[in-house]
Amino acid sequence: MKICKRCLYSSKHPLGLTFDDEGICSGCRVHEEKDQLNWEERGEKLRSILEQYKNKSGNNYDCIIPVSGARDSYFIVHTVKNVYGMNPLLVTYNKQYNTEIGIRNLANLRIKFNCDIMTLTVDPEKVKKITRATLGKKGSMYWHCLAGQTVFPVQMAVKFKIPLIIWGAHQGVDQVGMFSHLDEVEMTRKYRKEHDLMGLEAEDLVSDFDNISLDDVRSFVYPDDKELERVGIRGIYLNNYIRWDSKSQHEQMIAQYGYESNYQTRTFDTYNDIDCFNYSDVHDYIKFLKHGYGKVTDHASREIRLKRLTREEGAELVKQYVYKEPQNLGLFLDWIGMKESGFNFIIDLHRSPDIWGRNNKWEWELKTDLLPEKESAEDIDPYRLEKVDSCDFIITDHEAAYKEDHYILIGKGYYK
Repeated sequence: MKICKRCLYSSKHPLGLTFDDEGICSGCRVHEEKDQLNWEERGEKLRSILEQYKNKSGNNYDCIIPVSGARDSYFIVHTVKNVYGMNPLLVTYNKQYNTEIGIRNLANLRIKFNCDIMTLTVDPEKVKKITRATLGKKGSMYWHCLAGQTVFPVQMAVKFKIPLIIWGAHQGVDQVGMFSHLDEVEMTRKYRKEHDLMGLEAEDLVSDFDNISLDDVRSFVYPDDKELERVGIRGIYLNNYIRWDSKSQHEQMIAQYGYESNYQTRTFDTYNDIDCFNYSDVHDYIKFLKHGYGKVTDHASREIRLKRLTREEGAELVKQYVYKEPQNLGLFLDWIGMKESGFNFIIDLHRSPDIWGRNNKWEWELKTDLLPEKESAEDIDPYRLEKVDSCDFIITDHEAAYKEDHYILIGKGYYK
């Protein structure tokens, strides 16, 4: 397994990446564009795109913004509404694994930005059936979240005839350099199916064996091409036009709008995904058991590229977090109605044979180093980025005590 000489990504990254002759990964090479492109010009190009979609009559929204109680939602809405003067409709898919902080952040977002919002909450019993099926088929307890949050905005765009959907960062660009920022890659059904949904469309889940009908998955069905063409649906990514820096963006939103942060089980990042009990907990642990890889590697590699961590500091953080067991597995098992032994049996079926193997005691062990353990300084130093800033994350004051022993399906939120 090959590991990048600059960040900590390996050739086994689930999204796929390439290495050049110097041993630098495609993600690091595309990241270099962040310090080379004229972002003022890129911002003006974004402005010209947005101007085309402003509703001159005022009888409809200008665009749709998918949001949640975490990630870059505040920054996206702030940029689109306050910087570029658009009138967005916010849409959110209720992932059902909601934390109290996530509920509060979403309520605060809606109120502070004075936006209309539409929420999709699918029948929890349908979601549980779907999750049992996707655990078995793909080893994923998060498929319904990925499917819902990528299809509901498109469904609403078609329904209300709002052609433009504005997303934050394209994962393939920001992580692995699948595209250049200059390619200005846009939302596609193909990328969603192959990468977000692991090749599994909603219709593929219909099964007598799993007791799943077409009605059960209807909320996750993507509009057909004729519907998309009729409205002229287009989805753009802000990171193609704005120099993307998730950490600094979140800190701006904390200062301006009171975004709340929190500790997470399996990463040092206290800003992203704090709205969900499982994303940086059970879901991320499953990813590690399947691919030998966790979100902490994404976060460490991002901070190395942004010159806030040395490669060695990043590696230490990965060691600290990637082996941690989830804190909320019992909560998930109670919710879905499954024993831990059954859960382990299913996930073991999805372990990558390139990464995991059984030892003489029939215990699982890694076949390869996940971190650069045996490299010489002379191999690495020529490609090292100089650290120029600290990598401290803020923990905000929390408003209310909450016993974290259940998911919040629907919460009223709190206005600050």
